[in-house]
Amino acid sequence: MIWLPLAGFAIGFVIYWLPIKNLPSSFAPYLSLATLAGLDSVFGGIRAGVEGKFHDDIFISGFVMNTLLAAGLAYLGDQIGVDIYLAAVFVLGWRVFLNLSLIRRYWLTQTSMNRKKES
Repeated sequence: MIWLPLAGFAIGFVIYWLPIKNLPSSFAPYLSLATLAGLDSVFGGIRAGVEGKFHDDIFISGFVMNTLLAAGLAYLGDQIGVDIYLAAVFVLGWRVFLNLSLIRRYWLTQTSMNRKKES
């Protein structure tokens, strides 16, 4: 089921490039945070798939909940006049880079082990 996060990433990429130009700029904090939360879930799903721990129900529920929570934090911050979304951007960005580094490390380790077996 590793294809599920990859399919989600591909669908999101295609949607991003669709010519939708009618969104007001006031939606920018919400959409950027929701997108980052979605990317966090996608890369977390890829990491889980690489490690052999992927479960589609956990991925889908995490994707939906993370995205809604991130957009909700941005909305709450707007209502009380505090830029809460900046903290969420920092945390989610850190998690995306952490997941990418762990995926890279896993693949490099596997490549190294395969080379040693061939020698």
